Amino acid sequence: MIIFVMGVCGSGKSTIGDALAQKLNIPFFDGDDFHPQENIDKMSKGEPLNDNDRAGWLAALNAKAKEEKNAIFACSALKETYRTILFEGLTNGHLVYLKGSYELIDKRMKARKNHFMPPGLLDSQFATLEEPTYGIQTSIDQSPDLIIKDIMNQLTADKQEFGLIGLGVMGKSLARNLAGKGFKLALYNRFVKDSEEKVAEKFIEEFDVFNEAKGFEDLKAFVNSLARPRKIFLMVNAGKITDYVIEDLKPLLEEGDIIIDGGNSHFKDTERRIDELAKNGLHFVGSGVSGGEEGALKGPSIMPGGHQEAYEKIAPYLEAIAARDARGNACCTYIGKGGSGHFVKMIHNGIEYAEMQLIAESYALLRYVNGLSPEAISGVFDEWMKAGLSSYLLETSQKLLLKKEGEDFLIDLILDKAGNKGTGSWTTVVMAELGIPATMISSALFARYISSFKDKRTQYTAHFNAETKSGNPINVEALKEAYALARLVNHQQGFELIKRASDEFSWELNLSELARIWTNGCIIRSELMEGLIGQLKEGTDFLLNTPNITAQLGSLREVAVTAITSGVSVPCHLSAVDYLNAHLYNHHTANMIQAQRDFFGAHTYKRVDDPNGPSHHTIWE
Repeated sequence: MIIFVMGVCGSGKSTIGDALAQKLNIPFFDGDDFHPQENIDKMSKGEPLNDNDRAGWLAALNAKAKEEKNAIFACSALKETYRTILFEGLTNGHLVYLKGSYELIDKRMKARKNHFMPPGLLDSQFATLEEPTYGIQTSIDQSPDLIIKDIMNQLTADKQEFGLIGLGVMGKSLARNLAGKGFKLALYNRFVKDSEEKVAEKFIEEFDVFNEAKGFEDLKAFVNSLARPRKIFLMVNAGKITDYVIEDLKPLLEEGDIIIDGGNSHFKDTERRIDELAKNGLHFVGSGVSGGEEGALKGPSIMPGGHQEAYEKIAPYLEAIAARDARGNACCTYIGKGGSGHFVKMIHNGIEYAEMQLIAESYALLRYVNGLSPEAISGVFDEWMKAGLSSYLLETSQKLLLKKEGEDFLIDLILDKAGNKGTGSWTTVVMAELGIPATMISSALFARYISSFKDKRTQYTAHFNAETKSGNPINVEALKEAYALARLVNHQQGFELIKRASDEFSWELNLSELARIWTNGCIIRSELMEGLIGQLKEGTDFLLNTPNITAQLGSLREVAVTAITSGVSVPCHLSAVDYLNAHLYNHHTANMIQAQRDFFGAHTYKRVDDPNGPSHHTIWE
């Protein structure tokens, strides 16, 4: 984008041009700096320039514009013949005319000091001026801020302000959300003969909210429809597909443009993309988006990370469509540098895995040990909701248990093979890399893996004639307390993992603010999360602030024992018990591990009587 800001001397070309360049994040050049010395000497003597004087100057400005490709120039450009020279060969040039009366500009000129053009030349300027009948025209009889606002409004009048690529379920919901907030959208979906044709155009026709939207299946036309700096939200599959789309976009974009990845990308891929695109002068923002189809439409929790200057340009859009917390603030905030946005979304999903598994385990105990119907279990969950355990996941579980298909509860017709999209396994890997025992997340992940071996499990059940053991029913109050404590352990593990990553990668994450944006819109929103906002200002160790933990631990153990003796798999409840046993009772096991390591590998060990002293090795036999 090349913009020439024109007007007679004293109209404010340099001031407005510089401010506009900062707004658009592109270079600014004052045309006066390109005058040869003979022109400056002539004007300093009060002699007006003729067309021959200006020819070389205008050609130099045109050459510089072609060299820069993206820049703003302040230049008087008084005649149409001058403007023809300036715009020769430029395919994306814009003219901005600062229009003002002779009286106003004369007053300004007389107030100026140390400028080579004396006020006396203003008559010649107005005599030479041929006002353009095209381009952007704005009155200078207003503040610079209002002038800039007027120019930006005109500059983008025929452009779309925000672009979205990928019209799957989430992409469509986000597009409707954005359009509903009044944003002018450009929507793009790929063209696939006989299966994906005119997807964007047809989608726009479905909803009145898209009255100012434009649909595309040609990527170049989509990019060219967007106002600078371009802001493009990707809602495509993570991994190679995201890379392919970025590669297609790169040659079409210009310095300062912003790509936002709203998919579940791995945080290390995001950091690679940030570095690679920076070489082209492009910004890349990795943004977690949580809330599912309904959240995307009505207000998700949004977790953008990357360069803060890029976030500030897209914040009005993301914060407008985000859910609202209890105080009405957007559940969207700048997370931090690098891949931090996608990292915290990954941990969000890991916490979600364990939360879902805990509910599933509670359901299994009530169903198979206590023999309750889905309807009765729904009633139990409803009571838990009213007793301070309210959460989105528990609420959805309570509702889905009531769904019937004919005479059957739908839950009984669903095959017990759980899927996963990768974020749980990524969390487990990074947990091991950072040395944080987020054991409940990994237990939930492995429970899903085991569920996928449906044929093997069926074979084992038949071969060993296994069935749920009859015995004492689960104490429902104890189960509630066990569930509450296990959830607390899960959240502590998740936030400890985020804290370690923040320290390791120098992200400086605000965990309290992170909990705040997870209080609405996202899948793990809950009363518990509301309470963690304040606790996280003091640290990540929630268990220290749980006064009745020993009583709750008793309930958790009771539930664990009943589950084990009944033959019901409850890996997340057991993981919570083990985590608490290891932390609360400090029964030594690691000393045996260290002795074994030293015995067979001479790995050395520390001594109790000198824990900070030198390492020791023993010849054991």
